[in-house]
Amino acid sequence: MSENTIGETMGGVVKIAEEVVAIIAAVAASEVKGVASMVGSWTGNITEVLGKKNLAKGVKVQVGEKEAAIDIYITVEYGVRIPEVAWEIQERVKSAVESMTGLKVVEVNIHVQGIKFEKEEQKEEVAE
Repeated sequence: MSENTIGETMGGVVKIAEEVVAIIAAVAASEVKGVASMVGSWTGNITEVLGKKNLAKGVKVQVGEKEAAIDIYITVEYGVRIPEVAWEIQERVKSAVESMTGLKVVEVNIHVQGIKFEKEEQKEEVAE
């Protein structure tokens, strides 16, 4: 886990781990209407199978001394306007990370990995 110094206080140095930034971003992104799920890597999926919840699933961050770049990997719900969902994710993630960490978010890249169809269609497939 990489830590980055973002400032000094009277009592010492403040360091925030990249995983902390990733968790903040993942929570903010997953709350956006139209996001069906966050898409993690295969190693992250194995970790979840073994019982450890990956709160930063679907997020990669690069944190410098005062800036952060974030990549978000998602599945969207069928029928949503993807550009609107992506813009909302970018705004919420940027706001959450900047307000909670003091880092300047220079970019939030959205990677749409798939589409989730409605539950009604899935129920029809089971009935057949």
